[in-house]
Amino acid sequence: MTSKIETRNSKLAEHVHVYAGSVKDFRDLAVWQLGRELRSTIYAISRKFPAEEKYVLLAQLRRASISVTANIAEGFGRFSYRENIQYCRQARGSAYELRDHLTTALDAGYIAKEEWTEIDTLAQRVTQVLNGYIRATQKRQSSADIH
Repeated sequence: MTSKIETRNSKLAEHVHVYAGSVKDFRDLAVWQLGRELRSTIYAISRKFPAEEKYVLLAQLRRASISVTANIAEGFGRFSYRENIQYCRQARGSAYELRDHLTTALDAGYIAKEEWTEIDTLAQRVTQVLNGYIRATQKRQSSADIH
């Protein structure tokens, strides 16, 4: 059974470039690519925010969106699977923070309901893919612990 999020986001997979072979850089990760798309979307919509939000909601939205991809990249660069997982959990937390800030933007009338739905769906997709990446990393960690 496919969830509504997965069904609605099936078109997102078209924008994610999955590399054949091994992952050599954090930019090769589908989860980082989705996070980048989310960050770009946040920057695009936040340009419409009123000037008085420049140092408040606008800054929080951008900071959270940057944190998603930055934590994925930093985790990838860490020595251990455990550290990578911890940074991915922080990235997941930032995605949830971003969703809350988006709701604030919706409530304040800075974004339309349709925009909010689209971006919130993308943020949920990033979270889903992050969860899968965390699970896969945990399996690699368990396998490495056995050997």
